[in-house]
Amino acid sequence: MQEALNLARHGIEQRHGGPFGAVVVLGDEIVGRGWNQVLLNNDPTAHAEVIAIRDACSRLAQFHLQGASLYSSCEPCPMCLSAAYWAQLGEIIYAADANDVTEIGFSDRHIKDQLQQPILSGSIPARQLLREQSLEIFQQWYTDPGRIRY
Repeated sequence: MQEALNLARHGIEQRHGGPFGAVVVLGDEIVGRGWNQVLLNNDPTAHAEVIAIRDACSRLAQFHLQGASLYSSCEPCPMCLSAAYWAQLGEIIYAADANDVTEIGFSDRHIKDQLQQPILSGSIPARQLLREQSLEIFQQWYTDPGRIRY
């Protein structure tokens, strides 16, 4: 956890983004590191946890991280929590919680609320288009004997 906190501090000192750091640990080894880089990369998805997961997957040359632990300086936001599930991490350990981060202006309550709504009812207008063509592509992938499931 201390390394995650050090990375959070590094990120704010470099003015890369918010005060967040994360590491992925497998066994006794840190296999992925990340800090918030939203401002550095003009990328709203460049959260510490996502970057740490990407780093770990790249270093290990695999897209699942079963048995690995994610240490984060703060409770993961909905996007980062989703990334942890996609990566199939073994556990998540965090320092500050969602209430703590809300006090400094980083509330994700509106996102959590929106995720409870059907996509067509959310605050971002959405519509469906060319579903049949998409389903054909899905079928092409599904019937490909060489597909890699994940």
